[in-house]
Amino acid sequence: MEFFYAITRYAYLHNALMASLLAGVACGIVGTYVVCRRTVFLAGGITHASFGGLGLAFYLGQNPIVGALAFAVLSALGIEWAGDRGRIREDSAIGIIWSVGMALGVLFMSLRPGYTSGDLANYLFGSIVTVTRADVAALAVLTVLLVAGAALWLRPVMYIAFDREFARSQGIATQRVSYLMAALTAVTIVLAIRVMGIVLLLSLMTVPAVAMNLLTKSFRTITAGAAALGALSGAAGLAISYRWELPSGVAIIFVLTASLIVAKLLSLQTKRVKTRHG
Repeated sequence: MEFFYAITRYAYLHNALMASLLAGVACGIVGTYVVCRRTVFLAGGITHASFGGLGLAFYLGQNPIVGALAFAVLSALGIEWAGDRGRIREDSAIGIIWSVGMALGVLFMSLRPGYTSGDLANYLFGSIVTVTRADVAALAVLTVLLVAGAALWLRPVMYIAFDREFARSQGIATQRVSYLMAALTAVTIVLAIRVMGIVLLLSLMTVPAVAMNLLTKSFRTITAGAAALGALSGAAGLAISYRWELPSGVAIIFVLTASLIVAKLLSLQTKRVKTRHG
């Protein structure tokens, strides 16, 4: 009860709750596509490449989120282009962009006058208490777009996630959709950085979808369930972090891990029941 009372009293905590809920929904929807297409490593590469943009923006005295967004989107489109054209293996391109992005971020942040290790830690591990109304508004717009997109175009995206050749045979513009999804993945990652941080964010994008996939094989159900699980885990993790004074990103990871374990146990129990009655 103390947590709910504090939400009504402190604006920063209200912003943090809204951000965790919205980020959970957004990452759940995008993460389902990432997991089903088996491009988790791509999401990891984009996440770490965005750190280069953060560092450059800090060095130039600009908004770090804008810098991270530019780097992330360009990296996502570059990786997609390299893999599509066959110029370089996708995993190689991801590895290069991953390491170069992190190196540039550390370099620019260390060159910035007045640099402290806290600047680095806030973006690597998240600092949800620094979320502003503008951050919440941006996440809200993204989440509405993702929910609307999932409601209208889930089937073609599902086809592309599982079998691009089949999707192409159905007249779906696979290349255009793949580029769009890569850009949306990048935007989702950057806007959720304050909630989870670069190091921990990948879990919020993958664990809900993996947990739901243990319980169902329906792409639509996985998407809806992952969004709900991401939002609930974010809220629960924030409440736990407030109660026991833990880093919010870490608390959310603990909740996500617990949900994955529960989903696995439920799936095993379901298999046992089917085996007995089979």
